[in-house]
Amino acid sequence: MRETVAIVIPHYRASTLGACLEALYARSHWPIEVIVVDDGPDGPAIQAARRAYPQLQVLRNERNLGFTVSCNRGLALARTRYAVLLNDDTVVEPDWLRPLVEAAEADPQLAACQPKLLSAADPGFFDYAGGAGGYIDGLGYTFCRGRLFEHRERDAGQYDRPAPLFWACGAALFLRLDAVGRVGLLDEEYYMHFEEIDLCWRLRLAGYRILAVPASVIHHHSGWSLPPSSFRKTYLNYRNNLVLLCKNLPLARLGWVLPLRLALDLSSCLLFLARGQWAQLPAPLAALGWLLIHPLQLWRRRRQAQVLRRPGPARQEGVYPGSLVYQYYLRGARSARQLLPEAA
Repeated sequence: MRETVAIVIPHYRASTLGACLEALYARSHWPIEVIVVDDGPDGPAIQAARRAYPQLQVLRNERNLGFTVSCNRGLALARTRYAVLLNDDTVVEPDWLRPLVEAAEADPQLAACQPKLLSAADPGFFDYAGGAGGYIDGLGYTFCRGRLFEHRERDAGQYDRPAPLFWACGAALFLRLDAVGRVGLLDEEYYMHFEEIDLCWRLRLAGYRILAVPASVIHHHSGWSLPPSSFRKTYLNYRNNLVLLCKNLPLARLGWVLPLRLALDLSSCLLFLARGQWAQLPAPLAALGWLLIHPLQLWRRRRQAQVLRRPGPARQEGVYPGSLVYQYYLRGARSARQLLPEAA
């Protein structure tokens, strides 16, 4: 008998919710229970969803709590073995759920999976947020199968084989809930951005694996919540990436990686200046300022993560030991396959 899978959808005003639910109920071909966590006013999209799908569970926040808290509230309500965090601006393809469940059933150490994410706005291209699965370089810069920095690849089947990952994208994140219960839910102090990478890193510290499952395909509208060129989005990306490293890197490695990262992040102000991106220009400085005035919070969050670390060498799956910045800007690399042959 097929077990029900909980689908948790954080929602904030997006008009795309109806299309997301329509595809989800029509194309899952698997027992699902859908939990929508409404983080905004009881708007027309959620009202229409209630009328169209009486079986829908709606959990409403009394005030705007943010993406990460909404995800956690939905996961806490789930009473299934598996759950999927799914953005309300996604559209699933037929039979998308079966390959994810089968992958988890085949490997008890598999804690998270990611489908192949394609762009809904640019058909044929990989989605910016997650592509076909996430990696990280030696200095803590994240990238994807299908996307390095701002360059996205066209999907030509080059990433159609399952592959071990460092992280899976929160826009469509399949989770084994007992593993999540062991390491803890999403870190709510991120607010949004990098919270799923942090969760995947903690799962890896505890000895679990992350896998790309490209037989499952989902289309995603990236950047719906915050405009890509906004100060807030840029600031959260810079700040949260640094917090991610401070929490999860071994202390000896953090001692030399963090100064290098700060120097590179601050130098990116020159790039914003050259491009005339005035809104983004102060974001790296603001991120550094936040780190300087929150050392106790960083230390507390680091202790919570490091207690999960298993003895012995850490897994290196999905880790490019060199510098993505060097390879991208100086060597012209534009594909994850050029950095990690196993990406393909």
